Amino acid sequence: MLEKARAEPLWPRPPLWVSALGAAALALLIAYPFIFTTSFSQHLMILILLYALMAQSWNVVAGLSGQISLGQAIFFGIGAYSSTVLFAKYGVTPWVGLMVGMLLSALAAVAIGVPTLRLRGHYFAIATLLIGSSVQIVFQRWDWVGAASGLYVPIERASPWFYLQFHTSKVPYYYLALGAAAGGYLAVWKLRRSRLGFRLQALRDEPDGAASLGIAIARHKVLAFMISAAMMSVAGTFYAQYVLVLDPERLFSAGAARYGAQRWEQRSWCPCRNTVGSGLAAPVAQSI
Repeated sequence: MLEKARAEPLWPRPPLWVSALGAAALALLIAYPFIFTTSFSQHLMILILLYALMAQSWNVVAGLSGQISLGQAIFFGIGAYSSTVLFAKYGVTPWVGLMVGMLLSALAAVAIGVPTLRLRGHYFAIATLLIGSSVQIVFQRWDWVGAASGLYVPIERASPWFYLQFHTSKVPYYYLALGAAAGGYLAVWKLRRSRLGFRLQALRDEPDGAASLGIAIARHKVLAFMISAAMMSVAGTFYAQYVLVLDPERLFSAGAARYGAQRWEQRSWCPCRNTVGSGLAAPVAQSI
């Protein structure tokens, strides 16, 4: 009986119509910039994909480990400033700045998470909100990174893929955003089905029971926070290279991550629902 139970698939295959619908959606996303050729329609879809990546970042810390973080904008801003400062002051390609931003965001997640992730419920949410506001104030008064005036990304027209600047078309930005959003979705999908993902869901649902089974609660929560921070940093770097202007009030405000801040139960279709929510929020924000 034990062998029979082990042989059963843990994750049943989706129905054929679900696979067909997913393939059609993927084909539509790939062909989107050639169907909708106006600059605004492409800009709108770029923002939708960016918000989808941010939502998946929040999904790791809130959906899997059950911690409501209202300070995700910290990592968004770190990613944006890391690539911009390295490029503007030292001429380092934003690709390297992307990696540096992910590393700095992960380290910041450790520094924030170690003392705060011991809190439960709304106390952790309040702590991350206050820390996010404090980081925003620091950057608004830090002259080396432009203080309240922010920073401008230097314009480079040569080697667009090296500098991640495309001034004649939004299509490269679109496919970069699509790749980042798809990578975030796949990362969360894989994480949820991994041993780490099972442990995170166990401590989310029954923290005392998970601790009695030998799961290190604090360590796993910090690890989930680090993964979420690294994903959010990628979104920040892309945003900086897309708009070419950094405003600390916008980057570090709670609004920078508001499209991902939703609470839900973990189900197989939740990432898709979150992406749809982002898709509805972006047109509303752009029309205001």
